[in-house]
Amino acid sequence: MASQTGEHEVIPLDEVDVALETQVDGAGGFFSSKPDVSHYKLDVHELKELMEYRGSEAIQYISDKYGTISNICRMLFTSENEGLNGEPSQIRDRQAKYGANVIPPKPPKTFLQLVWEALQDVTLIVLIVAAILSLALSFVPSDACQGHGNIGWIEGAAILGAVIIVVLVTAFNDWRKEKQFRGLQEKIDHDHVFSVIRLGKAEEIPVSEIVVGDICQVKYGDLLPSDGILIQSNDLKVDESSLTGESDLVSKGTENDPMLLSGTHVMEGSGKMVVTAVGIHSQAGIIMALLGATGHTVESDETDGAGKKIEKPEQSDAAAADGQPLLNQADGSAAKGDQVDAAERASNNSDAEETDSKLKHQSVLQSKLTRLAIQIGYAGTAIALLTVLVLIIRWSVEEFAVKKLAWDNAVHWKQIVDFLIIGVTVLVVAVPEGLPLAVTLALAYSVRKMMIDNNLVRHLDACETMGNATTICSDKTGTLTTNRMTVVQTYIAGQLYKSIPHYTELNDNLAQLIVNSISINSGYTSILRQSSNPELMDQIGNKTECGLLGMVLNMGKHYDSVRVKFPEDSFFKVFTFNSKRKCMSTIVKLDDGRYRVFTKGASEVILRKCDYIMTGEGSAKPFNIADQEQLVASVIEPMALEGLRTISLAYKDYVLSDPALNEALYRDDIDWEDEDFVVSRLTSIAICGIEDPVRPEVPDSIKKCQGAGITVRMVTGDNINTARSIATKCGIITPDSNFLVLEGKDFNKRIRDENDVFQQDLLDEIWPKLRVLARSSPTDKYTLVKGIIESKLRSNREVVAVTGDGTNDGPALKMADVGFAMGIAGTDVAKEASDIILTDDNFTSIVKAVMWGRNVYDSISKFLQFQLTVNVVAIIVAFIGAASIKESPLQAIQMLWVNLIMDTLASLALATEVPTDELLERNPYGRTKPLISRRMMTNILGQAVYQITVLFVLLFAGPAWLDIDSGINLVCPMPTVHFTMIFNTFVLMTLFNEVNSRKIHGQRNILDGLHKNYLFLGIWVGTFVAQILLVEFGGLVFSCKSLSIEQWGWCLFFGFGSLLWCQVITSLPIKKLPRCFTVGREVREKDLEVQAAFTVPDGATRSGEKVPTRGQILWIRSISRLQQQTRKYMEDKSEPIVTQVLRSHSATALRRLSTLANSSTIDSSGFVSHASKLADA
Repeated sequence: MASQTGEHEVIPLDEVDVALETQVDGAGGFFSSKPDVSHYKLDVHELKELMEYRGSEAIQYISDKYGTISNICRMLFTSENEGLNGEPSQIRDRQAKYGANVIPPKPPKTFLQLVWEALQDVTLIVLIVAAILSLALSFVPSDACQGHGNIGWIEGAAILGAVIIVVLVTAFNDWRKEKQFRGLQEKIDHDHVFSVIRLGKAEEIPVSEIVVGDICQVKYGDLLPSDGILIQSNDLKVDESSLTGESDLVSKGTENDPMLLSGTHVMEGSGKMVVTAVGIHSQAGIIMALLGATGHTVESDETDGAGKKIEKPEQSDAAAADGQPLLNQADGSAAKGDQVDAAERASNNSDAEETDSKLKHQSVLQSKLTRLAIQIGYAGTAIALLTVLVLIIRWSVEEFAVKKLAWDNAVHWKQIVDFLIIGVTVLVVAVPEGLPLAVTLALAYSVRKMMIDNNLVRHLDACETMGNATTICSDKTGTLTTNRMTVVQTYIAGQLYKSIPHYTELNDNLAQLIVNSISINSGYTSILRQSSNPELMDQIGNKTECGLLGMVLNMGKHYDSVRVKFPEDSFFKVFTFNSKRKCMSTIVKLDDGRYRVFTKGASEVILRKCDYIMTGEGSAKPFNIADQEQLVASVIEPMALEGLRTISLAYKDYVLSDPALNEALYRDDIDWEDEDFVVSRLTSIAICGIEDPVRPEVPDSIKKCQGAGITVRMVTGDNINTARSIATKCGIITPDSNFLVLEGKDFNKRIRDENDVFQQDLLDEIWPKLRVLARSSPTDKYTLVKGIIESKLRSNREVVAVTGDGTNDGPALKMADVGFAMGIAGTDVAKEASDIILTDDNFTSIVKAVMWGRNVYDSISKFLQFQLTVNVVAIIVAFIGAASIKESPLQAIQMLWVNLIMDTLASLALATEVPTDELLERNPYGRTKPLISRRMMTNILGQAVYQITVLFVLLFAGPAWLDIDSGINLVCPMPTVHFTMIFNTFVLMTLFNEVNSRKIHGQRNILDGLHKNYLFLGIWVGTFVAQILLVEFGGLVFSCKSLSIEQWGWCLFFGFGSLLWCQVITSLPIKKLPRCFTVGREVREKDLEVQAAFTVPDGATRSGEKVPTRGQILWIRSISRLQQQTRKYMEDKSEPIVTQVLRSHSATALRRLSTLANSSTIDSSGFVSHASKLADA
């Protein structure tokens, strides 16, 4: 930093004043004319250097070099009060000078790169090698097929062609998925808005439109989108742990530390800042660029604080590929090697911890699919090896032991390669490659449709997890209610008003106290605006404060006139609202020199702080405990029973002399930071009853949830009587039910032992009946959610969804299986912690998410039922055929068509079913419900028995029965009608079974809703037409021979028989079937260890752990690829920028940033420690 050089270059402000004279009006308003870009006195590098300072060093640096923060605003041609004028040309000029507030993403992979990735699949590589060998050996002279020409090359060429098609289809699907996800990310980024002041008015704009010089309003819950310097603040505290690793909140203010950094969270208070760095020039952008995590590289001519050019180390190919630069020397003299090694070790540890965390927090479906993948992988590998061994042993015995033939290179090597191809093809058939595609298609389709239903999905796995939800812990305000606050009752000076009294009906002193208390002691970002409906005002900001501001308007006054007299920068002290205080206090200095404390908050909390109460004459009288209890019983509780939220207003004066009854004497030694002392012995002004009506559609939605086996619980900070009233109106509880309604303090007493330690067994005694938790803290919500998730009280285990809008809801949202954040009322912190954002803050949208989630789960189950039937039949036919007739009745190219081509189409057809209300007529699956149920297993095995029987009858009895030539054991393997009918019948039975697979719960009407699914019909008909063309014109390539009408009729007859056989299977009783008829019930630790071997980054190994070979579970690669392209992309892109970097590159980012900034203010141990915490979280 420049501070370490000892001196700063001071900007000659008198020179700046000349340039600014025509730009700023005398009152400090916005600029009347556009400044020329060349007139800006601060450049990007100077602002970067400025933002490297912290605390007192920053204050001293600003004072030495610029004088005041106001001078910095003048140099940036902006006004502290009016902001920028917002002209498009001015915004463009600033973006050209200082950059735009965007982090350029890495360029997407090209189609050729995706093709290369698709070619990395082990099974495809083996097939390619075998096909090339087959192709090469086919040109070796042989006497085997004299008179038929050289046709041996056709099989090898056909397999290569099929591989090419598969690779191209896979690459195209990957390209399309990435395009969809980038579009979704752009939607998320565009929806992130921030409050700025332009032309003197507050407005919310997308963060990408923020420019250097903007005046931003910073408030509780914000995720800062850029770097800036505070102009004014009120009790502002920021969480900088994502940058420093320190968990303690950092107090910010113009007197102690005015520097605000992008990627950090505002946890308390409010303020205004002038933006000084955006995009790649902000602290978050610098780190991202250094790590190669963006599409931008750090400029080579960047200078450090001393004006020296920073050397950029060259990257190795490996580092460049991973987007992870090598480290430079920390101080220009230390050895680079040791630092690189240390950073790599720390980064690897972070990666390993992150991998462990992901394994432990898989979604329900992912966990079940992982175990199923392992089971199928083992079975497929075993059968493939057994098939090859049987073929080779039988062939060797017959050729060399029985026939006594000599070895012929041309013939025998070709035969062995053919056996290998059959074995690999059996393995390909055993692995349902279409399953990852089905998962992706189902999720992508659902996510796109859910956006229309006001669900913005941030983490894809949350979509299907929501379908398994058994419990929803919902907020009250805004989710179950309209979040349109209106004061409908007031208690003022001993009188209860059922409507808002006019200003003139009250004593002047009392009325003015009410108006001033509400207008001043509210966030100035809370305002009312005229809407298109003349009877309603648009409420901007905190809705409770907006309701109180509406009361001021109804009294005949306007809050703006008070706020003009008391601007925010005139406040002496502010204690902002948080969940612990449950109140807010603002201290202002009046004209006569006295200090007045205005306080508002939960009625019970405020009344306990009051020793006096205002009378109708505008004076104060004593207010003892008995009076408080009487007021609670006669006013507050009746309001709460009507579903009203009660807010109390109070005040206190500190006077210079002669204090009255309810006043305190001002002393110089008053500790204004001692809130308990300052905000005590208050005088109660009024109690306001605020109505927040229940959304009219909510009771019906909750009834649907209850019918679907989902328990809805209300968790709110409101009074217990208010909560009970709203819960009754919503249908969560009924008057005659024995469900529990608890306050937070009672809840904690019941779940903790005598040592105040949480006990799971105590929670298990109450949570099944708990329906309402009132006056709850964020800790209470977290404890409840965590306890329900970890409870083993019920065999099916609970899957919990949670809604939240506040900053402190973050832990509960993270802990929940699915976290819903409010898109309108939610803070940035809550949104970052969530999985799904409700863009309309409506509980009804959660019900729609349940439908779509269940639809995803069912869609994948449908495809599994269909796919596994195909796999079982193909594997058994190939194996038994190899053992009995020395060859598979289904040729390799035919099985590739069935498995790789048709499965892709089937996954598209079955994964895009539209959800119906029928999905809400069953209970959720839960954690331990098997992925393949008894009914599904019965369908799979039943259809497999039918198809295998038909195929073997055709294989052994078909020639005689249908009067056709047998295709078994031909000297020269040419296409035959016999094997063509076997292939065609198999495909048609599979096609008709695809219709059966639309139903997985034993429904008899398998055609229900089919006419509405045009995509399914189109794919089904298209596949059928393709099969006709393939049979009739496939010829040697697909080993097919044209069939007659009669032969086609038999094939269709056997295919249609699958529909009739399905009705027979549906009639079978399944309740008494053993548990072995289910698959994918739960995930065991050893299964997670096996999967870990395939999710650890390439080249990384875990010390002391044995890594299984890929041959054991080949298709895990598909699941791994799916996770990388969906979950990782969505999670990483939607996390706070700095948090993304620290999650996987903490040590690297620290040392590179330290090198760039030459900063001594960042603690490396805290930095790495925080990365570990992030991985655990």
